[in-house]
Amino acid sequence: MFVIQLKFIADKAAAQPLMAGHQTWIQRGFDDGVFLMTGNLQPGPGGGILAHNLSRPELEARLAEDPFVAEGLVSTEIAEITPGRTDARLGFLAG
Repeated sequence: MFVIQLKFIADKAAAQPLMAGHQTWIQRGFDDGVFLMTGNLQPGPGGGILAHNLSRPELEARLAEDPFVAEGLVSTEIAEITPGRTDARLGFLAG
């Protein structure tokens, strides 16, 4: 399981023309069963993603396809977590 932070390193206004492509990229992550959750980092420096069902190299390749990443608007930080204990509702993450 991975926790990904996408943090703006360029002017956030530059993201608007790429937003539709970014949203399509996010939807593909959900459709592929890879993304569990996406959302905004607070107070607004970027976004966060919970992902699973792929290797780190596969995740890095997927992230490179995000228009925000490809155009250099955001940096990525990836934390890999091996679930040890989960709430019963998240038992599928324990693998």
